[in-house]
Amino acid sequence: MSTVRVRLRSWAVAICIATALLIVALASDHPGTDLDVLGYVLLVISGLALGISRWAPIPVLVVTGLCVLGYNAIGFDVPAAGYLWAVYAAVRAGHRIVSLVASLVMLVCLPLAIMASPLDGPAAEALAQARQVLEIAWLVAAAAAGEALRLAERRADEAERTREETARLRATQERLHIARELHDSLTHQISIIKVQSEVAVHIARKRGEEVAESLLAIQQASREASRELRATLETLRDENESPAHGLDHLPELLAGARGIGLTTTLTVEGDRQGVPDAVDRTAYRIIQESLTNTARHSGSATASIRIAYLPDGLTIRVDDDGTAKPGSAATPGVGLVGMRERVTALGGRLRAEPRHEGGFTVQAELPVAQIS
Repeated sequence: MSTVRVRLRSWAVAICIATALLIVALASDHPGTDLDVLGYVLLVISGLALGISRWAPIPVLVVTGLCVLGYNAIGFDVPAAGYLWAVYAAVRAGHRIVSLVASLVMLVCLPLAIMASPLDGPAAEALAQARQVLEIAWLVAAAAAGEALRLAERRADEAERTREETARLRATQERLHIARELHDSLTHQISIIKVQSEVAVHIARKRGEEVAESLLAIQQASREASRELRATLETLRDENESPAHGLDHLPELLAGARGIGLTTTLTVEGDRQGVPDAVDRTAYRIIQESLTNTARHSGSATASIRIAYLPDGLTIRVDDDGTAKPGSAATPGVGLVGMRERVTALGGRLRAEPRHEGGFTVQAELPVAQIS
């Protein structure tokens, strides 16, 4: 339950109890004295103080107890409802010893306050005896209710922690499983590509031959893929480690795109401040995946990238002039699905579709104010 709803509920209870005490006081007979106004004020305070009983149970317990003694001494025959609720709140918060001591003091002092009231002697004595028995019963009930709710909340918290720990353990096991699968299936193959390309480049240079741009691009891509895979495996094995790539690495990414024959233009608008790491990494991955898709599938040789830093968000747009036609459906490959999942996890929106001018566009809107 949100803090606002809890506060509203607490104050609603406090106002209801204060109103009920006033109604009881107005309907009951009590000796009219010059202190009547003070009695009504104490009744209202003993009720309204309960509005903060969840956050300050001990001070509220003391205030309501003094108010009860005060308006009984003035001659108001009104139940100690405010104090009983304060006992309930204090026991629920775990202050059992303090509540017990305060209640014992109240049971001793309340009959004395009634005896000191303007009521007639025999009537005051009879009322004091009856009220003492009644107050003991209500105090026991309030303390028992508070203790029962405290134990129930503790069990609920423990159950929630257990569920979270179980989910965390399962996630860790799944990450380790994925890391092993990636290591077993990809590391060896990428290493072979990397070694073979480097050997080919070395032999060509040793013979004095010109190294083909495509071979240099394969060499660079294999190095980058090997480094990316190592970083990914390390991240999967350690949940507290952040991936190494963010928008700071964008120049290297664009240089790699040029190496495979893709011309890119970058436009940046706004001031880059206060962008959370999660948003920064997701923005980089979206641009990376968009350029990869452009190089592989679009048949385009150019791509434009626009990054706009807004007060409450970050907008990324990647356009190409490839063969995609307006109205044609985008094939939801693994890359697009992964981008959409990343953006959705941050509470953003992703649009990936053919452009009216021809070609393909990917636009992501990522909030920054809501991400911690």
